[in-house]
Amino acid sequence: MPLRGTGHGKLVGDEAPYFESLAELDQWASLPHEKLMAVLEYQARPQFAESSNRKGKLLVCHDYKGGYTESPSGLCYTFNFWPLCDTFVYFSHHRITVPPSGWINAAHRQGVKMLGTLIFEGSGEADCLQLIVGCPQAGPTLRTDSIPMSRHYTSVLAELARQRGFDGYLLNVECPLRGGAEQARALAGWILLLRSELVTKVGLHAQVIWYDSVIFNGQLRWQDRLNSLNLPFFLSSDALFTNYFWPPSFPALTAQYFMSLDPAVINDHANRPSISSVKSLQSIFTGVDVWGRGSHGGGGFGSYKAMTHIDPQSLGLSVALFGQAWTWESEQDKPGWNWDQWWEYERKLWIGPADPQEVVPVPDAPRRPREPECPHDPFEPVSSFFVHATPPDPTQLVFYTSFSPGVGRSWFVEGVNVLQTEDGWTDVDKQSSIGNLVWPRPSVMWEDDDCPEPLPLASSTLDMSDAWNGGNTLKVSISCAGSTADDALFRCIWLPVQSLNVTSLVSYDVNIVYKTVACEGTDLDLGLFVKPLMAGGGDLPEINVGASTQSYLKNGWTRQVLSFSLPLGIVNASIAVGLIIGFVAEDPSRSLDFSVSLGQLAVYPSSLNARVSKGTPGILWAKFQSIKPLASPSTDFSGLLAWDIISFFPRLTLQAISISSPEDPNPAWVLDDTKERFPSFLYFNIYVNPHPLSGSVAGPTTAIFIGTTGLDGRANRFYVDSTILPKNVMDGRGLRFYVQGVSDKGDVLPWEMCAHVDCMSKLGGR
Repeated sequence: MPLRGTGHGKLVGDEAPYFESLAELDQWASLPHEKLMAVLEYQARPQFAESSNRKGKLLVCHDYKGGYTESPSGLCYTFNFWPLCDTFVYFSHHRITVPPSGWINAAHRQGVKMLGTLIFEGSGEADCLQLIVGCPQAGPTLRTDSIPMSRHYTSVLAELARQRGFDGYLLNVECPLRGGAEQARALAGWILLLRSELVTKVGLHAQVIWYDSVIFNGQLRWQDRLNSLNLPFFLSSDALFTNYFWPPSFPALTAQYFMSLDPAVINDHANRPSISSVKSLQSIFTGVDVWGRGSHGGGGFGSYKAMTHIDPQSLGLSVALFGQAWTWESEQDKPGWNWDQWWEYERKLWIGPADPQEVVPVPDAPRRPREPECPHDPFEPVSSFFVHATPPDPTQLVFYTSFSPGVGRSWFVEGVNVLQTEDGWTDVDKQSSIGNLVWPRPSVMWEDDDCPEPLPLASSTLDMSDAWNGGNTLKVSISCAGSTADDALFRCIWLPVQSLNVTSLVSYDVNIVYKTVACEGTDLDLGLFVKPLMAGGGDLPEINVGASTQSYLKNGWTRQVLSFSLPLGIVNASIAVGLIIGFVAEDPSRSLDFSVSLGQLAVYPSSLNARVSKGTPGILWAKFQSIKPLASPSTDFSGLLAWDIISFFPRLTLQAISISSPEDPNPAWVLDDTKERFPSFLYFNIYVNPHPLSGSVAGPTTAIFIGTTGLDGRANRFYVDSTILPKNVMDGRGLRFYVQGVSDKGDVLPWEMCAHVDCMSKLGGR
């Protein structure tokens, strides 16, 4: 949450961020709670490429300083490699870890499943048994020959996932089961019940992943691979997350063992109804600890050695990468360390160094006793092992990006800097794609395929000194050598920005905001365009692209919008959205430089039918509920802002209705019945103005920005902490708070469509 004067302390009745015991979970379940409405629903990525279905996937297990460390008043760790990731686990050592809403939104925006953690370790044996048998009531209980299974906690845990908006659990049972094989069997049966409840309450995509820990007889014995000892728990779950201590031969042994299983056991091609999921090699996530604790290769920049043996691309096993924030935690105490240094270190691990010629040093890893030497090729980044996936189809979830890594030093609204900080801010809820075709390295090409000239040099950086909406731009710098060719006066390049998968029978709109800077003697001409990337084994389809419209915005920004669709006969395709950049040089023999700062990009279904009555979004009202104690000062304005959003149609006139007779087949009006029929918002900007001691309050254009929504996952509310409100607004008769919406397409509502509320001091009255 970018902020100047807001806090996010716990409110009365606020939901617990995590639970230390099953008793705390039961207490939560006994109270009423509403589903978080500001958390995005999971939308699956398009699955067009059959080959990718046979390649291993990546699970990232986020164990960072105990969890829940994100501070809105500083530059913190964020994860930015969602296109490589299939499942993300928010991990901590609390009994039930609930992923924060901002992390859920960041994952769901890019089609990644987000899991919480259920963990039993140390003294957790009693809770682990209670998990299975439920929460017994007072009075006699039924005596059975074996450990009974109850749906109680499966129902509560599934309801928790539904209410908070995440997609399942990692089950980490690292304490022995004193009930032996009986308890182990009951636990495996309980897992099936949990899967069933999650599928019912969360959806078919819900996941339960078992961590390789206890085995069939209840003993705590990590196996480091799939075998008969942990097989029963794998069969009850959706996937297995193996321990990290495996020798190089274990991944191949795991695959060999899996292939020996009866297809009926793994539910492959089963003709019977079953709540068990179909298993494949992809369902086995082989553990790699980036901290190197017993992991082959020693972790860190040697983690690639372990992934080479797992071999997701050929063998087909998946990878569970644990503790990926090693890049931050291992470096943060070194002299001169800062966020920019971390960003360079992080990208080196995931996508390689900025300079492709740089050799990444890989420390020698310790070998186990009697373990033979295992030679490896030079360093490979994590990204080289996995398929790069596109976000969900924009028909299912509007694609929007402000190219934000989830941190910043300033905050901009429509190109205007409304907040400047000393220490920066972190808000994972604001994180979006950084442009998978332009970062980390743009792939420019000549628009004229026959051009013999060397391609211009291109680089991209996050620029936190400027933005359209948010905290930064993605700045693409182009350097082109001089040319003496006859046609060098005007040259043209294609700059792809983002890949997407789209479907037929849908028209899409693309909306981009950018600004340019060119060296003296160079003129630029930019055009928004869409091109095909690939088709299912055939020729690349020609995309139907309409003419673009262009408008000039404040502070040097430009907006372009165009529509496109797939041609008839093409079911789906992968496309690239980008810019065609023409540049004219007064003296083409001299080298030239220019840059394009990308502010935001949105792709969404077009509105084609002019007869359809579409709603206009607005904010109907706002209210302020004070939560200050009775003895608090008269100028304490701590409280809760709340508001309601609306959609309204243009004014209807009888002249617009043409009904010729009672038999006329045309309705009086046609309403929008698509998913876009009611407005959806990315976040809300909050501002404040003082009520002066004399005269009237100033208009919203002079108001002071104090923050955005997004930290707590609740829709249409904002907590105001009086202690950190700007001092210069506290000396009047009261305050006026303004609520300004930003739509899921990145459009900021005009002030006349927004709402405000007054809060007067005790001395000022109401």
